[in-house]
Amino acid sequence: MATQTLAERAETLRPTGLSPLLTTAQLMARYGVSNWTVNEWVKRGCPVEPTPFRGRRFDLEAVKAWIASDQLAATA
Repeated sequence: MATQTLAERAETLRPTGLSPLLTTAQLMARYGVSNWTVNEWVKRGCPVEPTPFRGRRFDLEAVKAWIASDQLAATA
């Protein structure tokens, strides 16, 4: 089976009400930032979904909302 894009996975999960969770590498690629930046975001409160193994995943919609609110707080 070929690897699905994020949009394809989102479309597959849409009927269930779920959204795909991103790895750190996928989040880095999405925003064009480094691993260090993602770690700093997490320290500042970026929402993270823990995994049963030593890792973490990110809900893109939750991260988008957090970034928007964080930027509003920074300009206030």
